Amino acid sequence: MFELIVWAGAALSIAGLLGLVWCIVRVARARRQKLDDESLRAVVQSVLPYNLGALLLSVLGLMLVMTGIFLG
Repeated sequence: MFELIVWAGAALSIAGLLGLVWCIVRVARARRQKLDDESLRAVVQSVLPYNLGALLLSVLGLMLVMTGIFLG
């Protein structure tokens, strides 16, 4: 059972990591388009909730991994 918790946590962490990579790529694309300051700020503000959500997902996954290892 605890092995399942570890693998579920690893899957959540990977999903969070992929979300963080997506946020980085999205902002990098916007920077390469040479947008003005206001447009670039709008892109960053639109990506921010996804960035925080991905970070939270990754942290929760790592917490599950640690809990599974500790209890198993």
